[in-house]
Amino acid sequence: MPKRRQLIAIALAPLAAPRLLHAQAGAGWPAERPIEVIVPFPPGGGVDVMTRMILPLVQARIPGSHFVVINRAGAAGQLGLEATFNAQPNGYTIGATTIPAHSGIPIERAARYRPLDFTFLANIVDDPNAFFVRAESPIRTLAELIARAKQGPGSVTYGTIGIGSDDHIIMLEFEAAAGIAEQTHIPFAGSAALTPQLLGGHLDVAVGNAGEATVLAREGKVRALAVATAERMREAPDLPTFRELGFDIIGSASRGIVGPPGIPEPIAARLREALGAAIAAPAFVREAERQVMPLRPLLGAEYRAMAASVDAQLRALWQRRPWRG
Repeated sequence: MPKRRQLIAIALAPLAAPRLLHAQAGAGWPAERPIEVIVPFPPGGGVDVMTRMILPLVQARIPGSHFVVINRAGAAGQLGLEATFNAQPNGYTIGATTIPAHSGIPIERAARYRPLDFTFLANIVDDPNAFFVRAESPIRTLAELIARAKQGPGSVTYGTIGIGSDDHIIMLEFEAAAGIAEQTHIPFAGSAALTPQLLGGHLDVAVGNAGEATVLAREGKVRALAVATAERMREAPDLPTFRELGFDIIGSASRGIVGPPGIPEPIAARLREALGAAIAAPAFVREAERQVMPLRPLLGAEYRAMAASVDAQLRALWQRRPWRG
């Protein structure tokens, strides 16, 4: 009988080993090695800036932790999101994301991730969409932009940070609401690449986020035409909303931190707690206000619920107006 028990134990050992390793990884977290944070866009954009701002405050709240940002750009964020989703769920790899692009990518094309199966840790920023032109542009109002677009398909060139991004989707909604033909879409690998092209006169309009537009407007480099909020922004009281101008359009980029599916709950809970405390820290709130980064803290289940709601809206939009390029 003892021999039989030994044989059973040997047979079951391979099945138990992964769970044992998983438990051991959780037990030593976070002191074993640095925690990689994958940003799916190039340095300098809104997602990258937010991530680098928050991490020192998170690190201070998790003794023994050390966070390292890795920019893994490509395919409008798809490559970085795939890397986060398919990482080992041991707490040593997490990533930044932006919604709705997070769900928009796998609706449009094959992707190696399922948007609602990530471990949702914390949403941090909710930056509304805006249209803006360079300061010297002959297009001075949204009405003038519409008049230019009504000259025919492709009459206006506009830049976004990628196909299926929040910027691209808000333009599709605007084209439908304004009754204009499809215009010429030029996607870029992040706002850091887009902005110089706008300022150089190579684009008619940029479809981006109000945070970026407001900072550039303060510097006298651009003029914002409209913002996709329900009410005017406190940071830009002179900027009209699309609703004021006759178009019921509201949209934004929600930026936050997620992890691969299956992160052990004790680790996920520590990350959520540290992120929540960091977002509420007075120093972070002040810097976010200075950078014009509107905050919308959502932790765990609340964050996932918001993502699920946007996912459903995008799938409905895809049925009406599928986007490609």
